[in-house]
Amino acid sequence: MHFGGFEWDSGNLPKCLAHGVSLAEIEALFRGDVYIVRDSVARGERRTLAFGNGAGRWIFCVFTWRGDRIRPVSVRFMHDKEVKRYVEEISRLEERRGS
Repeated sequence: MHFGGFEWDSGNLPKCLAHGVSLAEIEALFRGDVYIVRDSVARGERRTLAFGNGAGRWIFCVFTWRGDRIRPVSVRFMHDKEVKRYVEEISRLEERRGS
């Protein structure tokens, strides 16, 4: 995923760190294999749902684009059931691509 960095300020940083995910883990998520789940619109702004392995743990993130920068809105670690479900879905998608 190509992007021009992150947008952090007093509006999003405390909320993103509230669930125990570190700033380094959040940024590692987007520097690795991140999976985009879907886009939605909230408060007049497009929100994107993404997940991936950020520095060793699976992370779920809601973010928005500000130009070419990623602005995380909410971040948390994924529950084991969620990880299992998404990993299975990724495997199915990759099998279909290989067919």
